[in-house]
Amino acid sequence: MYLPKTLTLAVSALALGFSVNSGAQDWTHYGSDLSSTKYAPFDQIDHNNVADLELAWQWQSPDNATVTANHAAENYAATPGAFKATPIAVNGVLYINTSFGRVSAIDGVTGEELWMFDTRGWEMGRPANLGYNSRGVGYWSEGDEERILVYSNDAYMWSLDAETGELDREFGDQGKVDLAVGLGREIDRVAYTMMGVPLIFHDLVVVGSSIHDGPAFQSAPPGHVRAYNIKTGEQEWIFHTIPQTGEFGNETWENQSWEVVGNTNVWTQMSADLELDLVYLPVGTPTNDWYGGHRLGDNLFSESLVAVNGYTGERVWHFQAVEHGLWDYDLPAAPTLIDITVDGEDIKALAQISKQGFVYVLDRETGEPVWPIEHRPVPASTVPGERAAPTQPHPTRPAPFELQGISDATLIDFTPELRAEALANIESFDYGPLFTPPSQRGTINLPGWAGGGGWQGSAVDPETGMLYIPSGTAPIVVQLVEPEAGQSDFDFARGGVTSVNGPQGLPLTKPPYGRITAIDLNTGDHVWMVPHGEGPRQRIIDLGIVDPGPVGSNSRTGPVLTKTLLFIAQQDGGRSVLRAFDKATGDVVHELDLPSVPSATPMTYMVDGKQYISIALGGGTEASVVSYAVP
Repeated sequence: MYLPKTLTLAVSALALGFSVNSGAQDWTHYGSDLSSTKYAPFDQIDHNNVADLELAWQWQSPDNATVTANHAAENYAATPGAFKATPIAVNGVLYINTSFGRVSAIDGVTGEELWMFDTRGWEMGRPANLGYNSRGVGYWSEGDEERILVYSNDAYMWSLDAETGELDREFGDQGKVDLAVGLGREIDRVAYTMMGVPLIFHDLVVVGSSIHDGPAFQSAPPGHVRAYNIKTGEQEWIFHTIPQTGEFGNETWENQSWEVVGNTNVWTQMSADLELDLVYLPVGTPTNDWYGGHRLGDNLFSESLVAVNGYTGERVWHFQAVEHGLWDYDLPAAPTLIDITVDGEDIKALAQISKQGFVYVLDRETGEPVWPIEHRPVPASTVPGERAAPTQPHPTRPAPFELQGISDATLIDFTPELRAEALANIESFDYGPLFTPPSQRGTINLPGWAGGGGWQGSAVDPETGMLYIPSGTAPIVVQLVEPEAGQSDFDFARGGVTSVNGPQGLPLTKPPYGRITAIDLNTGDHVWMVPHGEGPRQRIIDLGIVDPGPVGSNSRTGPVLTKTLLFIAQQDGGRSVLRAFDKATGDVVHELDLPSVPSATPMTYMVDGKQYISIALGGGTEASVVSYAVP
């Protein structure tokens, strides 16, 4: 069993999650720090000079040449989608992994590649779910030792020397660990991959997983979370996200379904509090996102935020955001940790955004809600064999940051004619408030499975307690059908119709279709909300409607926050842009045109007294990282 070493870190470093030797100029974790704030205390780039930002360098992904060669050989399947990784920065060096599993060290001033290590993980074939995908790497140091921890899509974890890029041969099997073993049951590794970022907790690395979301059978890999010793690669603990016999929550899986059902995994990022010794796990949906007749019960710890002891993996507390999930409303991003003051009381809090458009604000030490969370009645299921939960949690504060459900309050109504067409478009489906369950007729879900809030997450200012959330409005249709005999052991699975059109080429709902919301976590009040991007503004004008101004686009990246500005990138129509927003008002301060489509979350760092903003762009044969600075 791993035992904690004596802690000598400064309290301020612990609070923010910075590494001992990183200083305030680095971005040492995916979300800047272990608190997932996506915040850096820099003020060099500000309102007065942000318009002077210029391209400092552009690094081309080594994947590009491989994809070009694959296409020349008519191998089009081996093509990455969007490049979604966010680099980290340590002592002037950026580290990033590519969609194909190459790891590179890049000079933060010149963009020169210092070394590259190839896991060759892409050669196994297209990974589960989103295919060739990555989010970033983890960094660990002790004395003169520095390591980069990285996943490959073939479900291995690798440890590299941060200075040279060479394998740490003392880690696991000559530098790598097979994450497809040690889960307590044999699994189909084709359905099991890694997409998130390793979380570094002292000398442990905490590991989640990404599991195929569209299975034909009930049996699937379990999404248990594990921790490994960074020095040896040995598995130190496992937390069963699907509780086993005798464990807390096992009774919430009826008819022994816990023995078979899988998923229930942490595919996104995690957070940690080194002072409280807690790691926070945002857990996803169980096998078959849309039908649960084979897994009756609340299904802990699915769609829950679980706080575990980082040294042992033991559950300390949990909060289940969705009971017996039927909407693919898995928690999509790491919670942001922030100290707030509510009614004169200082609280060590966290804010967990959700696809539903809720922010769950909890005491991060106890899991108790900062403001009441009410269990309210929700519609029952009409599908044979299904038993939806009769109630679901609804925070009383903050108010939702996105539209919820299909109703008069959410349906488009620019003109009576557009509204009438929208009503005609939805009349063949079931619809209603949030948590209206899927049906054989087809149910319109708003938000859909992409959110609401998404994997892009949120940012928080530790000085003001202000939370910033980019989100999108995108309804879907979930129709349940009976699989063909012999093709599945589910009674029902998603099929048939998957979407519903809005009127005259417009979205089904009211704008904005993408937004940024600022919430004061000390009060729970919304401070401002602005549409994010132009969206279908011109189409609205072309229909003879008075110009409504920007109506927002569903495209967004994650936010990066500094002492002076909020940055979020977007593909808005045919334009790729990085916007700088005024933190107090949401006003656009500057727009910077990007050379390719942004999907990744940006980051910021400083070298030799100069601040840079970096972001990964593109995909396919044109993946790159660009870095901007004021000359």
